Amino acid sequence: MKISALPPTDVNAALSELNAGGQPAWTVSGAKLTRKFQFPDFVTAFGFMSQAALVAERMNHHPEWFNVYGNVIVELTTHDASGLTRLDFELARAMNKIAALAT
Repeated sequence: MKISALPPTDVNAALSELNAGGQPAWTVSGAKLTRKFQFPDFVTAFGFMSQAALVAERMNHHPEWFNVYGNVIVELTTHDASGLTRLDFELARAMNKIAALAT
């Protein structure tokens, strides 16, 4: 089953919900949902990535990410839909929870 990109109004609503509660902000740039996670050291950052990778694999929805020391930059998009879908926001919520437990 092909998943469809969310319309802009749904993206804006999902982004507002994702950033509620004092979480550092995810942003939308083009067709990507982006956030920079900051951890105290490389081991904590790598632990976050390992846990997030397990969730992403279960979802069959994999992030684009970049890691240097304690920083992890995440970009989410659904290539098959050429835009953002509910999967991107579900994975972002899971990553927020993992990051909160890591620090």
